[in-house]
Formats: sequence, C-alpha cells, structure tokens
Amino acid sequence: MTTAEKMISDEELDSLTTAIKQRYGIDFTNYERKSLKRGFSRLVMRNQWDSILPLWSKIMSDRDFFTGCIDELTVNLTELFRNPEIWIKMKEEILPQYSLKSSLKMWHAGCSSGEEVYTMAIVLKSLNMLRRTQTLGTDLSATILEQAKEAKYSNVLMNKYLTSFSKFLPNGDLKQSFEFGEKYAVVKPDLKRHVTYERHNLVQDKMDQTFDMIFCRNVMIYFDDGLKMKVLKLFHESLADDGYFVIGYYDMLPPESKELFKVYDSKTRIYKKVL
Repeated sequence: MTTAEKMISDEELDSLTTAIKQRYGIDFTNYERKSLKRGFSRLVMRNQWDSILPLWSKIMSDRDFFTGCIDELTVNLTELFRNPEIWIKMKEEILPQYSLKSSLKMWHAGCSSGEEVYTMAIVLKSLNMLRRTQTLGTDLSATILEQAKEAKYSNVLMNKYLTSFSKFLPNGDLKQSFEFGEKYAVVKPDLKRHVTYERHNLVQDKMDQTFDMIFCRNVMIYFDDGLKMKVLKLFHESLADDGYFVIGYYDMLPPESKELFKVYDSKTRIYKKVL
C-alpha cells in the first residue's frame, strides 16, 4: 500500500470530493483515484498535518486556500516543443490545409503555463499564419494561467527545451522568439497578441465557440472513462466539421470515442471529427 493510500481511504476520498463539488462546484469525483490521492496526500504533508481531517476543514472554510490547492490536484505538465514530431507534422501537413482560410481558431484546453500555446505561435509565424489566428488557452488553475499570461520561463527550462526546438527547426534560434535576460526568457509580444486566456473547467463548463483545432494533451490521463467521454463530447461539439483534435502521447481514449473522433495520424495522436 502506498503512502497516499495509507493517508486517505477510498471512503474519505469520495466524501471529500463530493464536499468540494457541493461547496465550490468543482468536480473531482471522476478523476483518476491514485493521482488524486497523491495530490491530497502532498497537501497534508506540506502542511505538516497528521491526517486528512485538518485539510478537509481548511478546504471547506477557506476558499483562497482551496484555490491554491487546485495546482496540487491538477498536475501541470507541459514543455516547449514537446514531442517535436507533432509540430513538424503541423507545419508540413496540417496547417498548410488552412493556407487560404481568412481566419483560424484554436483552443488549447488545459494549457498549463502556456509553453504549448507559444510553441504553436512559433509554428504559425514560420508559415506567416499568425496574424489571422485566434487562440484560446484555458485551464482550471487561475494561478497557472497567470504564469501563461506572463510568458516568462527560466533560462534553465529554456536550455532544456532547446533540444526539442532544434529537432523542429535545426537552424533556428530561440532568440527570435524570446527576449533573454540574466535569469529568464520572455516570449516576444508578437507571439502573444493573438492569445486569450480564460479559466475553464472542462468537467462542467460549456464552450460557446467553435474551433478549427483543439489541443488537449496529457490532461485526460487523470480522468476515468466516464469523465473522458463527457469531455470528449464537449470537444466534439466545439470542433468545426473538418477540424483536428490533438491529444497527448499518454492519453488513452475509451472505445466509445470512435463515434466522435477517428485517427488521422496515430504516431502524433492527431484525430479528425466524426460527422
């Protein structure tokens, strides 16, 4: 039995997630249980409590505290040019299909700190398509969205991202896209103007826009199949009839999802909407 399983039982997890849903309207009840237990256990240990009960009390009585907890419960994993073969496919095959379109709309769902949003911006700029593109970046965490808006990344991270960037653009220079300082690199203004960030809960919020392309990478790994299908139906409704849907390499789609999306390219996990 893991430390997380010892610290919080299934019954306690069910009761706590139900209480959070009733108190704040945020639904964690169908999140992957082991990941959620680990998140709550980290919060208990970080605050040096002996059990889940003080955490429960604090969450229920302090909205600001709970808002800060969201980052711990929704693991934010993203990188600049992560899986470069996806962005090569975008540049060479997918985006050219929209070369004659007057406008292009994209949604990065679960965008975290924005690296993927700015990766696509660099790809769009390389094809002279950036100015006619509108991008929406959403996440459950208001804190992580502020980081995305700030678009500032440590030079340590930038060095880490350089390998993937070089695979996408062997002769490219990140200084064309970032202003480098002593400790941080900031995304240049022309790569941010087309982006709007909003807090959005995939589990229960609707979407009133339609997009040509939707990215939701490494978010659904924390959902059970029932919740995945609920979110996938939202994406299906929000995607244009000829639109593309891109998921993460570790995201596993339920068998029922074949009624909503068909594989376009299995290697890069790119799908098309089923009409």
